Amino acid sequence: MTRLALILTLATACGAAAREELAPATPAVPAAPPVAAAAAIPDDGVRVAFLGYHDFSEAEPETAMRIRTSKFRKQMDALRQLGITVITLEDFLAWKRGEKQIPEKSAVITLDDGWKSVYTDAFPILKQFGYPFTLYLYKNYIDGGGKALTSDMIREMLRHGASLGSHSVSHPYPVTIKSHRKKGAHNFDAFLRKEMGESKRFLEAKFAANITTYAYPGGFVTDEMLPLADEFGYTSLFTVLPGKVKRATPDQHLPRYMILGNHDSIFELATAFRESQATPDTPGGTLAALPQSTPYPVTPEADSIVNTRLPVISANLATLTDLDPATLVMKVSGFCEVPAKFEPATRILSWQVTRRLRQPSCQVSVTWKNTAGKAPVTPLRWTFQIDREAAYLPDGE
Repeated sequence: MTRLALILTLATACGAAAREELAPATPAVPAAPPVAAAAAIPDDGVRVAFLGYHDFSEAEPETAMRIRTSKFRKQMDALRQLGITVITLEDFLAWKRGEKQIPEKSAVITLDDGWKSVYTDAFPILKQFGYPFTLYLYKNYIDGGGKALTSDMIREMLRHGASLGSHSVSHPYPVTIKSHRKKGAHNFDAFLRKEMGESKRFLEAKFAANITTYAYPGGFVTDEMLPLADEFGYTSLFTVLPGKVKRATPDQHLPRYMILGNHDSIFELATAFRESQATPDTPGGTLAALPQSTPYPVTPEADSIVNTRLPVISANLATLTDLDPATLVMKVSGFCEVPAKFEPATRILSWQVTRRLRQPSCQVSVTWKNTAGKAPVTPLRWTFQIDREAAYLPDGE
């Protein structure tokens, strides 16, 4: 199963307590309408990654919707190490309108539903790193007792830099939405007006907030929702489909990476930014330029310049003790996954380039899992350059 298929399969598991037990459905996202205003704003090359979280626990088992608190802390630290700036929702919206500049690699942290662990586990970590965040809450879960956030918890987080968005009244499953739709246009309109309109009015009245953004429950979208979103004053609406946001991305179909507790690769995908957003992927390969992370020795070294187009690429993993060698994967731009060999005696993973590199730079990633089947939060990722004059070869050679 591909990463995208995995994300889509698990997307509609995004809900409250028992929701993670239900069989998910692929979000139905209709073709986006043209957005003339967004198209008129020049693309500045900036891309924004929205990271979506739900529940947190250090003691309970990880699930699609629940992530270990210590892993969340490591991910927040990884954002800092990778040079990704966490911005406020308000800064994002101003940038999207063309009113503000933001860093080239930016992220927005969102937390859905209203789990109490957002306050007890995630909030202290976010305060420690100084990261702003956005709460997408649905009305019926606030002050719901048990594992639900209370109004006082929400107000405290709002006082410390949190933003607020709507996530409907009841967080309906796609099957519920489809059921109301089958009952006729009048019934469906009334249902959507309650879910989208009442939630906005409730949050604005209870928390004195201006609610202009909406996260589709489970990422499920229908055409009937779009004019109502305009009527209620929602300027930005978020799906659970993965992808970076650029200025021209339609405001009613904004992507988010839902960070799943039991699939670490999605965080890796969310934090991979091209070094030059205006440059397409290397011809012949599927590996885009990645943020660099080299906690172990690599060759060629990160940012080094080599004078050969046929280098040996390697990673020395001698200090990495908890490693399952069978899970090692090396990817090289222009080749995608390559047949790198791992030498148990030296614990070096290496591959001799078999076709001359013709691009001015080369991106490499190495991923693996430990003996417990867990992938690292930050794998090896680096770029080296080719001296075009010293390594020059005529085309065709």
